[in-house]
Amino acid sequence: MNPITFQALAEPNRFQIVELLRDKPCGVGELVDTLHIRQPQVSKHLKVLADAGIVEVHPQANQRIYELSPKKFQEIDRWLEKYRDMWEKRFDALEKVLAREKKKLKK
Repeated sequence: MNPITFQALAEPNRFQIVELLRDKPCGVGELVDTLHIRQPQVSKHLKVLADAGIVEVHPQANQRIYELSPKKFQEIDRWLEKYRDMWEKRFDALEKVLAREKKKLKK
């Protein structure tokens, strides 16, 4: 996993842009109106997200429409899977310990 991905997401405005794009693709103007920050700032954040591979841009007439990149989120999901497996094993082990303790209390 590339740490640039997490650096891009760590900035609150960029994180909020990603949250907005989760619902639907948006143009810069719509993001400006929703975030209440100036257009150059939104464009700068979108460039960082695009450079990190988090968003994709699609020209549409005289607009640029931004949407989340499924490929990047699949990559993040694969990275997280290792941690999910680790925690599931730990929770399974804890469940066994708790079941043994519960049996002891019933005796």
